[in-house]
Amino acid sequence: MSFSPVLGTSITNTKLRTPEYVSPFSGMCAVCTENCLGPCEIGLSATRGDEATNPYKSDVNQFASQKNYPLDFSHFNINGRVFGATNCDEDPFLATFPKANLNTYFGIKNKIKLKTPVILPALAKLNWQDYFAGAALAGTIAFIGESVVDKDPGVIFEDGKVSRSPLIEDMVNAFRKYYHGYGNIVLQANYDDEYLGVLDYAIEKLNIKSVEIKFGQAAKGIQGFGRLDSIEKALMFQKRGHVVYPDPSDPIVAENYKNGIGQPFQKIGKLPMWNEDILVKRVAKLRELGAKRITFKTGPYDPKDLIKIIKIASKAGVDLITFDGGGGGTGHSPAKMMNEWGIPTVYMESLLYDILSRFKEKAYSLPQIAIAGGFTMEDSIYKGLALGAPFVDFIAVGRGNMAAAFVGKQVEDSLKKGRVPKDYKRFGESKEEIFSNIKQLKEIYGDKATDIPGGAIGVYSYINRISTGLRQFMALNRKFELKDIDRSDIIPMTDLAAKVSGLPTFNDLVNKELKSI
Repeated sequence: MSFSPVLGTSITNTKLRTPEYVSPFSGMCAVCTENCLGPCEIGLSATRGDEATNPYKSDVNQFASQKNYPLDFSHFNINGRVFGATNCDEDPFLATFPKANLNTYFGIKNKIKLKTPVILPALAKLNWQDYFAGAALAGTIAFIGESVVDKDPGVIFEDGKVSRSPLIEDMVNAFRKYYHGYGNIVLQANYDDEYLGVLDYAIEKLNIKSVEIKFGQAAKGIQGFGRLDSIEKALMFQKRGHVVYPDPSDPIVAENYKNGIGQPFQKIGKLPMWNEDILVKRVAKLRELGAKRITFKTGPYDPKDLIKIIKIASKAGVDLITFDGGGGGTGHSPAKMMNEWGIPTVYMESLLYDILSRFKEKAYSLPQIAIAGGFTMEDSIYKGLALGAPFVDFIAVGRGNMAAAFVGKQVEDSLKKGRVPKDYKRFGESKEEIFSNIKQLKEIYGDKATDIPGGAIGVYSYINRISTGLRQFMALNRKFELKDIDRSDIIPMTDLAAKVSGLPTFNDLVNKELKSI
């Protein structure tokens, strides 16, 4: 049985000639005929070469792994309890699911209040305006993604460092416009951003108080790369200090380009070359500049590296580490990397539980922990909080919130054109009738709530639905504070899930309880 997808997928805009007859170990059609035009992945590669490694139109699409991992959160069920109530009076009129408290905080010494443990991981493309605004409406954290200055036509450099980025300003203001005492906007930087002084600029000029250092380039691990459509752009990025291949300043390369010879120019992200000393000093410098909360973002690397990152974070006094499991993502990865690289989320979180338990035994000071990687609805989010308890504070939901922003925007755009989408006509014909959560937003923003962009309302409403579901699961387990969620709240349904997580099965629990009869 193969867990990997076949060589035809909408991610790369490819298809198989006979998808019903596939060779599972290669992903090819079982019969490959000489008169086939494709375009399976091999056919696309035959015409486009290395361009075919990337997802299709990543500027307007988002993506995730299609690999059918042998273990995910569907292999666990959520427990439920009949007796008692924790952190709530045993009163049926009081112990109701709306009373389950999701309020939490971000930061170790300089705490920020949040309304939910659901946070929005780094984004710097697509409908970012509503993504960040929606996070502010929901009262949670949102992260501005890497390499914003490379996308900013108005960016200004002085002595090789960023002195102004209107695009970063706009992203920050998209959140701040709807800030109401909860949540925070965090700016992320990769190795190239650090080279360009992006965080220094944001702290000193934009009064950003929360920043993130990203371990890895692009989607967590691979070197980011993107084609440049002219030698002028290649020279511009090279002058800024980016690695460009082939070298556009080489006269031979330039002459070949003029004559239509050679490979396209690519801007290649630098692999971070950090160590403990560099990172500890950098965190201290960021605090000296004025940062109040500093976070790390890493992918599902070798466990040895994950342990080292936690050690460095502990020594440097980092506030939060986000660990991003294999399988998630938004589309900056090559397609095969999304499928075949890293530790899938359940495996990674189970490893982290053991690792963090050991750190706690050794009396290390630990940062807050967030887990990302394929979470969308309240069931998987609750399971993620439980599997990593008591160490996991947040679940990062990227693709789901992006999708909510897309839908909310499209619905409002249709209404502005006088068209009510047929699937929503049953709710009404006006914005306020279709977006039912506007009534709740009026409690904060008054009548101006109806003017909030539909995409931002979409994000708020989606998080509201998730938060309601989390409260229901908490009440199901008679737990009314986030800190009460623990590993006993989920039960592995398969031998593999039990082995990887170390959790007892229903049979194990029964056998234990039988001894008390």
